[in-house]
Amino acid sequence: MELWVILAITAAAAQTFRFAIQKVLAGGALSPAAATWARFLWSAPVVIAIMTAYIAFTPATFPTVKPSFWPYALSGGAMQIFATICTVALFKRRAFAIGITFKKTEVMLTALAGLVILGDRVDPSGAAFIALGFVGVLLLSEAPEGGGIFNKGAAIGLLSGVFFAFSAVGYRGAVLAMNSTDTFLVAGLTLAFVASAQAVSLGLWLALREPGQISETLKGWRKSSLVGVFSLIGSWCWFAAFSLQNAAYVFAVGQIELIFSLAMGVLFFREKTSPRELFGMGLLTVSITAIALIGSP
Repeated sequence: MELWVILAITAAAAQTFRFAIQKVLAGGALSPAAATWARFLWSAPVVIAIMTAYIAFTPATFPTVKPSFWPYALSGGAMQIFATICTVALFKRRAFAIGITFKKTEVMLTALAGLVILGDRVDPSGAAFIALGFVGVLLLSEAPEGGGIFNKGAAIGLLSGVFFAFSAVGYRGAVLAMNSTDTFLVAGLTLAFVASAQAVSLGLWLALREPGQISETLKGWRKSSLVGVFSLIGSWCWFAAFSLQNAAYVFAVGQIELIFSLAMGVLFFREKTSPRELFGMGLLTVSITAIALIGSP
């Protein structure tokens, strides 16, 4: 099994745990923005400390960075903030596994964003499976209380996928802008910069627009710090995988998160999944897997 595949699976597992904890936090006193800030608050200082020690005590040296690193990294970080807020907000409206499935539209959308930004092409058969994936999304998009497929929950979920897709393309562009073959170093330095920028910018937003949310996040430090730990593991693995493989392929393997999240929802949140939702998840999984196989060299 190739290293980037192992990294993608590890990232998916860590992300499942992180979203599960954020679902709990969002169900309490924290707003979606505060629950999102928790992941950056604790992970940023840890990754900075790790990278400082890595450079100090190993032969690794700070790589040269192309000018394109900064816009790619900053735009990727901003898109990730918006995407995570949307996902946490979605958890307030839908079941855990279904919320994650909506988010996984990022896989199809990353292929499209990669075509526009990085020049990754999608052949006609790939486009057909992208369409199949959206059929799966439509099967998932009817809210439990009714109201048809055009509802706020569907819009939030799809928006989350859009933001995550552009975030992934931005991060891949950032790691490729570093002149180094050290996967651990490239991923860690990118994560250190992005997480720090995210912690500062979203922290300022909370201080100005959502008074009291910073103190609420700090009060729940035991749970919110766990968000940071799993976020650190997941992000590091994602970034490392992006340095080795196309972001669309990485996310395609990461769709194993669907299985992890379904198990999490059933075992920990005592949620039930309807046959319609299972069928929609199945179509989406087939779509994502097919896109990965078609696009693999």
